[in-house]
Amino acid sequence: MRDLTIGWDDIMRHLHPDSLIGALVYLVLFVLIAQLLSRAPQPRPQWIQICSIAHPSNNVIDFPMIQDLPSLLWVVNLGCIDLNQWYARCDDVDLPDYIHFDLDPVPGADFEKVRETALVVRDTLNALGMTSFAKTTGSRGIHIYVPIVRGPTQKQVWTIAKEIARIMASANPKLITAEYTVSKRPRGRVLVDYNQNAWGRTLASVYSVRPHPRACVSTPVTWDEIKKGIEIESFRIENVPKRLSKLGDLWKPLTATKGLYRLDRLLT
Repeated sequence: MRDLTIGWDDIMRHLHPDSLIGALVYLVLFVLIAQLLSRAPQPRPQWIQICSIAHPSNNVIDFPMIQDLPSLLWVVNLGCIDLNQWYARCDDVDLPDYIHFDLDPVPGADFEKVRETALVVRDTLNALGMTSFAKTTGSRGIHIYVPIVRGPTQKQVWTIAKEIARIMASANPKLITAEYTVSKRPRGRVLVDYNQNAWGRTLASVYSVRPHPRACVSTPVTWDEIKKGIEIESFRIENVPKRLSKLGDLWKPLTATKGLYRLDRLLT
């Protein structure tokens, strides 16, 4: 069984110092040590599994693979709050397991517009025969995922995502933008960010707690909930466990081995 949240994942660690002085130092040094923060540190427990990924810079980065509770507690103890997973499994890091879109409000747009955009994305993907799943980001937006049959390369997945985003922006110019250049994005729109499918880009993992004043959690939601009007703050560290016990794991289809969309049909 595939496990895209705690199995075969290459976790990008986001560290958050717990003091003002530490935060200042971290900010100043961030650019210099960004890559180091993603590496599994030494020394580390022997039972921490590693996925070594070669980067275009010719660097090879050893990412920790978080596949069980002890490994998760280990990265949490390092100061990691949100976990950002790689988009593919370690056996071939260039073959994504899903295509996804990050819905991010441009200044002037509120979360109501994000919800409206999410429904447009869902309907567009449905028209292509794709079954999509949504989760809050725990920060400002919504992530939408479509599990796919492995085969298309990362570059091919990115190309398809870009085309879909541009079509939606063209059809809904007063609501959606696919403009990646920040200065060119029209105010009050929602960015359908296809570029999170680009090589090496990662999104906050499902059920990750985010560095938010209310400890919001990136939480799977139903399309009916989006229609009714959820908010980011609706899902927090103190209430998500109860929700999970009541509703079950709404993200389970992302780990299935059947019913996956064949993205290669859009390549012909």
